[in-house]
Amino acid sequence: MVEYAKTADIASLTELRLAYLDEEHGKLSGDDIEIIKRELPRYFMRNLNQNIFCYFVREQEEIAACTFLLVVEKPMSPAFITGKTGTVLNVYTRPVYRHKGYARQIMEKLLSEAVEKNLSLVELKSTKDGYRLYQSVGFVDDVPKYHLMKWYNQ
Repeated sequence: MVEYAKTADIASLTELRLAYLDEEHGKLSGDDIEIIKRELPRYFMRNLNQNIFCYFVREQEEIAACTFLLVVEKPMSPAFITGKTGTVLNVYTRPVYRHKGYARQIMEKLLSEAVEKNLSLVELKSTKDGYRLYQSVGFVDDVPKYHLMKWYNQ
């Protein structure tokens, strides 16, 4: 059963975020790990169930899989007529619990909630491993006419 994270789950969410980042980006530097361990719980305390919604499945008293939905309100446009959009982050299942359908359960619940929250769209970046799952729950490839560009504060 998919559950919603509460403040009591923040330590586990932080641990799972670090596990996700480690698997997705490789070993983080000691400094980065320390910053994340210190600041991420504060972030969750300020934002949990306000603009970041965390969904998870628990197995044997442990969070087996989790996903975050970041909700942002932007000025309306034809692309997002309600102005409310969602970004899926941190789709992660602990290795021992993979291939049990937990990510699908979470994504289906998240998308149901997106409808209730009146989000115009939900977006995500998919790995090759997750691509078929996301397609099967309704995500489609987006071929924008704009280039995705980033600026980093260094």
